[in-house]
Amino acid sequence: MAKNTTLDPPDNGGEIIDEPMSEALSKRYLAYAMSTITARALPDVRDGLKPVHRRVLYSMAQLGLNPTGSFRKSATVVGEVIGKYHPHGDQSIYDAMVRLAQNFATRTPLVDGQGNFGNIDGDAPAAFRYTEARLTPAAMLLLEGLDDDAVDFRDTYDGQHREPVVLAAGFPNLLANGSSGIAVGMATSIPPHNPAECIDAAIHLLDHPKASVDDLMKIMPGPDFPTGGVIVETKEGLREVYATGRGGVRVQARWRKEDLGRGMWRIIVTEIPYQVQKSKLMERLAELIETKKAPLLEDAMDESTEDVRMVLMPKSRTVDPEVFMASLFKQCELETRFPVNMNVLDHGVPKVMGLKEMLTCYLDHRREVIVRRNKHRLGKIEHRLEVLDGLLKAYLNIDEVIRIIRYEDDPKAVMMKRFRLSEIQVEAILNMRLRALRKLEEIEIKREHKELSEEKREIEQLLGSTGRQWTEVKRQLKAAREVFDPSKKLGKRRSNFEVAKEIDTEAALEALIVKEPVTVVLSTMGWIRGLKGHNQKLDQVKFKEGDELALILECQTTDKVILMASGGRAFTLGADKLPGGRGHGEPIRLNLEVPEAETIVSMFVPQDKARRIVASSKGYGFIVPDAELVSSTRKGKIILNVGDEELIACARVEGDMTASIGDNRKMVIFKTDELPEMARGKGVKIQSFKDGGLVDLKTFNKSEGFSWIDSGGRQQQSEDWKDWIGKRAQSGRLAPRGFNKNGKFRG
Repeated sequence: MAKNTTLDPPDNGGEIIDEPMSEALSKRYLAYAMSTITARALPDVRDGLKPVHRRVLYSMAQLGLNPTGSFRKSATVVGEVIGKYHPHGDQSIYDAMVRLAQNFATRTPLVDGQGNFGNIDGDAPAAFRYTEARLTPAAMLLLEGLDDDAVDFRDTYDGQHREPVVLAAGFPNLLANGSSGIAVGMATSIPPHNPAECIDAAIHLLDHPKASVDDLMKIMPGPDFPTGGVIVETKEGLREVYATGRGGVRVQARWRKEDLGRGMWRIIVTEIPYQVQKSKLMERLAELIETKKAPLLEDAMDESTEDVRMVLMPKSRTVDPEVFMASLFKQCELETRFPVNMNVLDHGVPKVMGLKEMLTCYLDHRREVIVRRNKHRLGKIEHRLEVLDGLLKAYLNIDEVIRIIRYEDDPKAVMMKRFRLSEIQVEAILNMRLRALRKLEEIEIKREHKELSEEKREIEQLLGSTGRQWTEVKRQLKAAREVFDPSKKLGKRRSNFEVAKEIDTEAALEALIVKEPVTVVLSTMGWIRGLKGHNQKLDQVKFKEGDELALILECQTTDKVILMASGGRAFTLGADKLPGGRGHGEPIRLNLEVPEAETIVSMFVPQDKARRIVASSKGYGFIVPDAELVSSTRKGKIILNVGDEELIACARVEGDMTASIGDNRKMVIFKTDELPEMARGKGVKIQSFKDGGLVDLKTFNKSEGFSWIDSGGRQQQSEDWKDWIGKRAQSGRLAPRGFNKNGKFRG
């Protein structure tokens, strides 16, 4: 056994902590997670900013980069932020600053950038040594009052400077600009809104504290994305977002039809969904054209300059533009769904909030800011009034004051005792210039004293009345709203609302397909092709060396073809998309994600109200409607849970009786309605086997009797088939004499 050893503390005075590794890791990871949540990923509900954005804005304010001032190099700002407030990488800080300046990323830009700050195509901005920046008027609304003790300050990371814990937030920035971020175990995703509508909703909540979400939505109906677009989310969906703080918003590109004459037309896209890079969208459209996955799209061109202008050309002028765009909405980012998770920090605690709660927290913050600023102002006024009182006493006794200053050894103490002045008042008198002894100055002091006394009385009334405080909050919000006047470019709503049109694009696409007979041929090695016409001469169909015919199906080019794989999945292919009959076709796995170890067991065209029995090699199965077998993805749809077995049969239900046979050549016939109808699962036992498993099954009508097809293609009838009638899950008895040697109902 190993000896127990005791570790001595290090010579440098360090400490050894004896605790389990799992516990130590848990504590430290929890500390890291909380740091990520509170200091990096989630915005504060009061000012809507993360620490890095708050530090960027505060640094720019300290540098004097006001909207009316000159621009400064972005490198200066980045260096200031790193050196004093945010000890992280310069690129991450610059990226945060750039985003605040991008009018396609931020609904209400807080940084006014000069130079290349990137574009909607996803091109990177120029390096910070080339660009310049200053604050916007909206940013000044967030920063106002910091010198008036409006918010708390804390020490920076090195203790040499002070930074604000939160900004004063003169408008609801969290809702106006939104936010997104991923922390450890949680995330946030808040859409941007129209700033004027946010302010109007806040004012309405002030006037009507019991207002419901529905009342607020009449003023603030939904998000307002920087890139515009059309919001097609339902009212119920938007209400869920604002009531619970979770949900999603469906957004489509804005487009219009442009006539080219002679019945020709094209689509012009002028706005794309939020956070979609135009260059990647064009790449996606090009990919759809190249792979022929957008059958209605002929060409896509980008003619954008400062404004977005994407040109989409249809293949046929007979296509309805609504159908044309609906087909593209399903296949690319011309339509997106913005996820909403309004997870914010409320005094350092993560919480998912609805619209009303967020506005309430913001208004409470504004009231606190106003109270603190007025208390600070009151202190300044009281100090000034004290000084003015002292100066007035000095004017009333100016000759004595001059005598004391000239002849007394300690004039300060003498004046304090003689005129009952405070130290502050005496200092003001002693620092007074001789020119201030004019009569005009005395009049000016009395006027200032009167004005300050009046202001002091008003502030004391405000601090003593909650109602007056809320009135001041409302007044300041109305003043801030002038910056976001809806009649101006910044305040004008960019995203509007429409009801999504329900268009059956599949039916429309099928209507464009020329209906022609086609024969689908699938080989044992998984090569598929479509031969024109029916009644093909199979002996003339050629295959690769070592390959042969597996399945054949006659259908129309407008049909959907279902392929059932041995792994229990159902795959769907359009008959019009099959490779032509020349050559050997192409591997089925180019279009469908069929695992290499699986094979195609059955191939057919789904029929309305038709049903099929799917069964595994161990004899388990159920009835499934054809409609449940149709899938829209390359991965297909899981129908039969086979486990370590495989799907062995997929027979259409064509009668009230079912016959099944196993490897042991035992057959049982039972009523078809003994099998359950399901959409997915393992099913029930069809037939019991001591050895082997299921080989085949079929259905038939009791009135027509039982028959099978022999190897020569002839139908064989059994006269005494009723001797095999039993119950589902029985083992059955040996098949009739003359039954096919391969054990199947079709030789």
